[in-house]
This record gives sequence, structure tokens and C-alpha cells, in this order.
Amino acid sequence: MDGIFLQQLINGLTLGAVYGLIAIGYTMVYGIIGMINFAHGEVYMVSAYLAAISLAVLAFFGLESFPLLILGTLVFTICITGLYGYVIERIAYKPLRNSTRLAPLISAIGMSLILQNYVQLAQGARQQGVPTLLDGAFKFHIGEGFVQLSYTKVFILIAAFLGMAVLTYVIQYTKLGRMCRATQQDRKMASILGINTDRVISYVFVIGASMAALAGVLITMNYGTFDFYAGFVIGIKAFTAAVLGGIGSLPGAMLGGILLGVAEAQFSGMVNTDYKDVFSFGLLVLILIFRPQGLLGRPLVAKV
Repeated sequence: MDGIFLQQLINGLTLGAVYGLIAIGYTMVYGIIGMINFAHGEVYMVSAYLAAISLAVLAFFGLESFPLLILGTLVFTICITGLYGYVIERIAYKPLRNSTRLAPLISAIGMSLILQNYVQLAQGARQQGVPTLLDGAFKFHIGEGFVQLSYTKVFILIAAFLGMAVLTYVIQYTKLGRMCRATQQDRKMASILGINTDRVISYVFVIGASMAALAGVLITMNYGTFDFYAGFVIGIKAFTAAVLGGIGSLPGAMLGGILLGVAEAQFSGMVNTDYKDVFSFGLLVLILIFRPQGLLGRPLVAKV
């Protein structure tokens, strides 16, 4: 039992770190404009396809070194996915910025369906896959069994937390980060003080899409398979992670992702794998009922 618990803990930390990366996109957009970008899961899905395309092209030209292969894939995927995030903001959100709150929500759902069908038509409905890039694992004997920590999972954990560390530095210590925080606190006052809030909002969508791109590359490495519908379920789970941690809080997004990933993995190992999605969505309902502000979030206070 101890071996199963530890193995599922490792699996949950890996999965949760990726949930956290995707949840950052939800929490940053919500923090800036107070809206949920329901096309964000499809942005992750697009990044998985871009990662596979990049790997195929680099392998075609004979590049076999793992560091160069993964570096080229990350750069290509993050840049193109960031462009997708920018276009989504320009098309689905900017024209509706001063409309009712319901209009951008419907627009985001429409953009989600457009991306799903666009990828289905462009790449086909069949499940796609990539080969294992990093073979091998660390093995630790626990009692009569053993716990396995693959090199791929180690890389995913390191890359995810490095990505979070870089983003935290950008938000806390750079000019762009100060503009983002000012826009989040009071968009109208930030605009009066000379901050181009429209540009800041576009930057936030690009940053969120870039984090989703990093998650897309890491999940593609870990599982190796994906399809045009992959963004829906994982998008909802990342949204659950953002709500669990406190939507609008960057540390909360990563904390919520890790907690959800560990809880889901332990449920799969100890109870039943078939109902892990039911467990995750049930957890979302409970959070919304009993603590809608999340673990690190603060209750909304009306400004008078």
C-alpha cells in the first residue's frame, strides 16, 4: 500500500504541476479583465499538435540530441501558441470589452468550438502520438515493491517549476509585471497614469498561452497521445485548479494544480481510475459551494 501511495504521489505531483501551468492562464486573464477564457483549454490542445509537428520536423532534419530537440520544440511551440493567445484576445475579447459580461463568455465558447473544429479538419479526428523522448527511470525499493520515477517525470517537474519561477520573477520584478499588477488593481486608474491597458491585456493573453504551450509540450512528452478534443477535459480540470487555489492568484494556481493532481492520482490508485474525472468535477462543485474564493483567494469586496 505504501508503494502505491508513493507512486501515485509522484504521478500526482507531475500531473498537478502541468495543471498549475494551464491554470495560470485562467487566473491571469480573470485577474486582469474579470472574465474566464473558456478557449484556454483549446489553446493547450493546439500546443500539443504544434509540439508534435515541431518534433517531427526536427527529427526529419536529423536532430537527435534531446536537449536541442526539446529546446527547439519549446521555442517553436511557445512562440506560435503565444500568437494564438494574442489573436484570441483581439478577436474574441477586445471588440466586446465594454459590452455586457455575458457577451465575452459566449464569444470565448465560440472560439473554443472554432479551434476544436479547425484542428479536426486540419489534422484529422484520429488520435495522434509521439515517441518517447527520454527513456529510463529511477527505481526505489519500498518493502516488497518499488517506486519508479521516470526521467521524463523529473524533467516535467523541473521544467514546470522553472516556468513558474520565471513567470513569478516577471510579474514581481519587471516593468511589464508592474503594469500587469497595476491594471489588475484598477484598470481605469492605470490608464489615467499612462499605462496602455489594452496592450497589457494582450500581453497577459500571450503569457497565459505560453504557459499552456509549456504544459502542452510536457504532457505530450509524458503521455505521448492526444486528439482534437484533448483540451476540453484538461481545461476544465485546470479551471478547477485555478478555483481551488484562488482564481486571480498565481501561487494559488500552482498550489491548486498540485493539490488537484495529487488528489486525482490518489483517487485513481486507491479507488477507481474510471471515475477520476467525476471526482475532479465533483471537487469543483464542492469548492464553488463551500469556498468560492479558493485557498489563497480573497473574497470580492464591492468598491463604493
